[in-house]
Amino acid sequence: MAKDKANPNYKVIAENRRARYDYAIDDDVECGILLQGSEVKSLRENPSNIAESYAAVENGELWLVNSYIAPYNRAMFSHEERRRRKLLVSRKELAHLWSETQRKGMTLVPLVLYFNHRGKAKIKIGIAKGKKTQDKRATEAKRDWGRQKARLLRQNG
Repeated sequence: MAKDKANPNYKVIAENRRARYDYAIDDDVECGILLQGSEVKSLRENPSNIAESYAAVENGELWLVNSYIAPYNRAMFSHEERRRRKLLVSRKELAHLWSETQRKGMTLVPLVLYFNHRGKAKIKIGIAKGKKTQDKRATEAKRDWGRQKARLLRQNG
């Protein structure tokens, strides 16, 4: 598929922008998400939020906890807004995620919820370590310096 053509099926639903500020992301994994019919319809129309959510490995399964999907008004059987949703990964990836979270300070943070090029709902989970205040300041200073450098190059270029 050509890169210049925009795919009509690809759509970002919710993004956790704060995650990259609060956490140092080591690696990320694309997961499928088990949804009910009204949840899929709602994701296509209504807002959702993954900012306060997290992922956890429990009893050999990966779960997305505390994510919000707005109710779908026209559904006959509506869904619970903040229910635990099962994430679909291979056994090898699940074992890797579990071993990473057993290390000190590592957690699973949802980064982005989206529909892929085939129209399937996917979520990108990051294996992350929480940043301390000085780390956040250093990241912010580096970003500010990059902006200032780009501005100087534009003016003098």
